[in-house]
Amino acid sequence: MLLMKFVPRMLAPSVYEIDFESLRAQGIKGIIFDLDNTLAGAGVPDADDQLKELLALLHSKGFQIVIVSNNSRDRVETFASPLGLPFFSRARKPFKRAFLEAMRLMRLRPEETAIVGDQMLTDVYGGNRLGLFTILVQPVSAASDGFFTRFNRRVERRMKARLMKKGIRLGEEGAHDR
Repeated sequence: MLLMKFVPRMLAPSVYEIDFESLRAQGIKGIIFDLDNTLAGAGVPDADDQLKELLALLHSKGFQIVIVSNNSRDRVETFASPLGLPFFSRARKPFKRAFLEAMRLMRLRPEETAIVGDQMLTDVYGGNRLGLFTILVQPVSAASDGFFTRFNRRVERRMKARLMKKGIRLGEEGAHDR
């Protein structure tokens, strides 16, 4: 069922609440992060200390990290470069190209890669199409959503309602494998 392509493998309130040890135990070696409203609020130019600590911890545990964002090169570069992170901007998610380029850069296969993002229509759908481990987080700040993201969130609410009608709840164990 097409609708299942929008169901994440995991839900988390934020990037700070993801069980990265569990991911590593499942063979995940690389993480593709969305930027806006996943790692920081839209337009926030710099990572805060908490995010810097998380990224350093992930690196120390051997995870490779790439930022993949639909935003402009200037926006993504301003955020990613001080962190020393590779990135792909204007990614056109959910199209596959940027996800494939990020995996190629990390030299990883889909089953070794997770995507963490705040949107079902871009991050989750794009990742599921390639067989990545998809993780949906709550947006850092929905108040900063642009026009297209607000539209996507309306569509996502309708999709969640349809999934619930079918008895499928996001985050329900095994829901993704149905």
